[in-house]
Amino acid sequence: MTIAIGDKLPDVKLIKAGEGGPEPVQSAEFFAGRKVALFSVPGAFTPTCSAKHLPGFVDKAAELKAKGVDEIACTAVNDAFVMGAWGKASGSADVTMLSDGNGDFVKALDLVMDGTGFGMGHRGKRFSMVVNDGVVEQLNVEAPGAFEVSSADHLLGQL
Repeated sequence: MTIAIGDKLPDVKLIKAGEGGPEPVQSAEFFAGRKVALFSVPGAFTPTCSAKHLPGFVDKAAELKAKGVDEIACTAVNDAFVMGAWGKASGSADVTMLSDGNGDFVKALDLVMDGTGFGMGHRGKRFSMVVNDGVVEQLNVEAPGAFEVSSADHLLGQL
């Protein structure tokens, strides 16, 4: 069943792109006790993700934090090295890059996208959410090929 508002996030292992290299992170611990603006992209360095999605959250980081967000995180079905490189290339010091390299997180959320027709394999759908102490408060899942409801601006309007 697809994750919904009011649901607790599943506890899976993600990998944080840390300064010293990959760092394992349990999602239950990462989201516990704070409000997190989370967004997911189909892939690092892909056109819409690099030109609009991530830059929007970088640009709006201060506004999101002013509205009570403790942390902004981005996840994608890419390895931690790719996520770390993408974070550095985009100047996203305010966004924690979380690798869902095996797709375990998006599978547990039931938000998998089939990108095999584009040679991308199975990835995560484009979405954003507000997670408060591990519980989904807002959820915005894009239609295939769209970029409207998962933007930083849209999420700001929900806070």
